[in-house]
Amino acid sequence: MSTYLPFAGALLFGYLLGSIPFGLILTRMAGLGDVRKIGSGNIGATNVLRTGRRGLAAATLLLDALKGTAAVLLACWVAPEFGVFAGLGAFLGHLFPVWLGFRGGKGVATYVGVLFALSWQAGLVFAVVWIAIAAISRYSSLSALVATLAAPLFVWWQGSGSYALALAAMTVIVFVKHRANISRLLSGTESRIGAK
Repeated sequence: MSTYLPFAGALLFGYLLGSIPFGLILTRMAGLGDVRKIGSGNIGATNVLRTGRRGLAAATLLLDALKGTAAVLLACWVAPEFGVFAGLGAFLGHLFPVWLGFRGGKGVATYVGVLFALSWQAGLVFAVVWIAIAAISRYSSLSALVATLAAPLFVWWQGSGSYALALAAMTVIVFVKHRANISRLLSGTESRIGAK
């Protein structure tokens, strides 16, 4: 049993780091109140953007990604095999933060942060796929969903089976969290990038 304790510790460390609700913190510091009371009620960058403050949204996006990156890199500094557990923990922490009644964001920014820390090449693949789908469809949600499918496949192709498995699990969760977006995509009512 004690053999698994360090891995559980890495998962918990990542969870606590990932559960920091930067979107909520930044909007409150800016005097905008509780971001959960506007738009989708989400704490992520997309909902922060609905406040009209692009700078805050960009900062939220960056910090939500960096907490995933930091979790992986700090855990790897202790032992390389802990990185993927800390990354998974950070992702889960963002989605289900203990401080907010386990109601967090949709996880894409933190997913990307974890991805770049585990494999910067896969991170670039994600970025290229996202940009390509966004340019064609102008749907941010569709771009993210397709990119999260591409990332674990690329990591598996690289030969990193354990990383690919963790990322595949994260991809499934991203799809579940985006089920409302998927429904709107199928019905043709999803908002496009740049739409008023």
